Amino acid sequence: MKEKVILAYSGGLDTTAIIPWLKENFDYEVICVCIDCGQAEELDGLEERAKFCGASKLYVLDVIDEFCDEYVMPCVKAHAVYENKYLLGTSMARPLIAKKLVEIARKEGATAICHGATGKGNDQIRFELGIKALAPDLKIIAAWRNEKWTMDSRESEIEYCKAHGIDLPFSADSSYSRDRNLWHISHEGLELEDPACEPNYDDLLVLGVSPEKAPDEGEYVTMTFEAGVPKSLNGKEMKVSEIITELNKLGGKHGIGIVDIVENRVVGMKSRGVYETPGGTILMEAHDQLEELVLDRATYEVKKDMGNKMAQIVYEGKWFTPLREAVQAFVDVTQQYVTGEVKFKLYKGNIIKAGTTSP
Repeated sequence: MKEKVILAYSGGLDTTAIIPWLKENFDYEVICVCIDCGQAEELDGLEERAKFCGASKLYVLDVIDEFCDEYVMPCVKAHAVYENKYLLGTSMARPLIAKKLVEIARKEGATAICHGATGKGNDQIRFELGIKALAPDLKIIAAWRNEKWTMDSRESEIEYCKAHGIDLPFSADSSYSRDRNLWHISHEGLELEDPACEPNYDDLLVLGVSPEKAPDEGEYVTMTFEAGVPKSLNGKEMKVSEIITELNKLGGKHGIGIVDIVENRVVGMKSRGVYETPGGTILMEAHDQLEELVLDRATYEVKKDMGNKMAQIVYEGKWFTPLREAVQAFVDVTQQYVTGEVKFKLYKGNIIKAGTTSP
């Protein structure tokens, strides 16, 4: 029997090319796993594509609620923001994806996990630290860092696929490199490569509009929280994932949460990206608005440091560590009285306070 490898699969060009590459170079049985963190991309037709490219099966796992409750909310409660601006949209999802890859590897009796993250980015570190923490015995294949990987462009990947009988409608044109989940969408590449260039927001934005194109009329929003967790939006009780979904629509409409940042990656290089986090920006701000009414000065002061520490831990892929658990435990204690109602107005990229109450 062939050994099995679990491939983190998105259906994009990179991970599609990896399927025949794994079979050709390692003679593995390839099992694809697509983890749905709310990326809203077409998951239809993914199974046919994976099998057409040579995978034996595809798992599609809906982890949206687990993502929101177990990964997003600890970061919201901590006010974890990396380098003052980045709300950790990609960083928060990676440990959950690693965890699910390991779960499927155990279920299938696989000996290896493969990912398609590049050798320059943060995600290779986040995936690999997560997998090693949960399953140190599993082999990790980082395709882009492997000496057997010879493709270095979209064109060469398309050629490789065609040579292996896979002719799919991928375009060779490079567009923005994007990562999306329920919390955010990130954009890198094209004009953003040059920090001197202004982002072309008309082409770039996916979740909303720029503040200039937002309505001329502001919109009031009311939210309630219990122990730091959002419970209702405009009088309607909802689970966290539903609240974020609705806030994304409201925030996108009013040009909220667009950030252009040059950040320091873990690997030692700087990268520039534009992040759209409309709902997340509102949720963080609303939580902050309530917290400043409730927390005492000494706790608030230390919590700011802990929020920065939490952001660093999550950004660096160190989710499955005693330190993250300890920081989260501290934050949870600070949240026991963060209960109440906040009201604010959304207007052209701004979130304007309009009253806060707490019992």
